[in-house]
Amino acid sequence: MAITVFIADDQAMVRQGFGALLSAQTDISVVGDAPNGRIAVDEVLRLRPDVVLMDVRMPELNGLDAADRILSASLDPPVRVLMLTTFDIDDYVYEALRVGASGFLLKDAPAEELVRAVRVVAAGEALLAPSVTRRLIADVTSRRAARRVEPAQLAALTPREREVLELIARGLSNTEIAESLFVAEQTVKTHVGKVLSKLHLRDRAQAVVLAYETGVVTPG
Repeated sequence: MAITVFIADDQAMVRQGFGALLSAQTDISVVGDAPNGRIAVDEVLRLRPDVVLMDVRMPELNGLDAADRILSASLDPPVRVLMLTTFDIDDYVYEALRVGASGFLLKDAPAEELVRAVRVVAAGEALLAPSVTRRLIADVTSRRAARRVEPAQLAALTPREREVLELIARGLSNTEIAESLFVAEQTVKTHVGKVLSKLHLRDRAQAVVLAYETGVVTPG
């Protein structure tokens, strides 16, 4: 079945351009769009697309608050939110990752990267643009009072699961983690699932934020 996508951006040209690009893919279907966060929330809850492309800054309701409302609805199957921004370092994007957005993408990214981003987020497999995401989180975390006291849940992780969490936070995909640990990719998927379950996390994006905030990995 085609991946269904909803586009929320206050610029009509962005909505039309992204819509045309994604609709041209045989495995992607654009089911709607919105010029502001308020309309986006209403329409996403009604249409329940697989992926929402959400601009960070929009009128009436910004992308962060819109993403929070959508993700707090705990839809089943889950809606994945991919934040769109014109800035490399943006506190709003960091906060969006904390509320459960699956990642973010710069608006000036190449067309093929946008298409790949939608497919990756729909699959729920890997955090997007890992190098940029690491820089974002490292920068913001270094300017905040990070929680260095480990949450009790971390104690429940096995040494291997903690190792997998660290590699997730460093931006590695399941394939890359498997190669790093010399194990099968299916084994990595099992470990990732256990990490998310034990830490009560929605997805890998939240795992990255937690890893930085608790000192499992450090900026740099």
